[in-house]
Amino acid sequence: MALAQRYSSALVDVAVERGIAPQVKKELAAFVGLLGESADLGNFLASPAVDRASKRAVVGKLAARLGATETLQNFLFVVVDNRRALLLPQIQEAFDALLDTRLGVAQAQVSSAEELSAPQKAELTRVLERLTGKRVEARYALDPELIGGARVRIGSTIYDGSVREQLDRLRARLTSE
Repeated sequence: MALAQRYSSALVDVAVERGIAPQVKKELAAFVGLLGESADLGNFLASPAVDRASKRAVVGKLAARLGATETLQNFLFVVVDNRRALLLPQIQEAFDALLDTRLGVAQAQVSSAEELSAPQKAELTRVLERLTGKRVEARYALDPELIGGARVRIGSTIYDGSVREQLDRLRARLTSE
């Protein structure tokens, strides 16, 4: 993972310096998605039997098809030239985390019993931004087991405002008395 951190750190430095970090983030995710869809592509790029020029040609064509920036294409060439293609999923994960840290962004996973309305999502985002002191990007999912309310996870911190959690706390308090 330390190697993935080094590669991702270099890419974050260049992407932030050039002001294209969000675009590079999307492009890297798209390329890693292609790798995930095709085991043959991963094996081809990782194979020491395949020459560097052939790997570069394939990466160049895929990057062009994705509409990738020259920055990402050059980064992918470096990764492939150094036989680190199999590290790309870890590099992407480390890149996303490091970029969020640099830009002061917190990723929140919000689970709710019912679909939240746009005003509810906006209010929840404002509250989470006050709590964390960061800009919050939330992903929403439904969880019918919650009964009502919502559960939010930001990193390793969980804010649980679900009805199920409140009932569990009430049950624990009543049984302890």
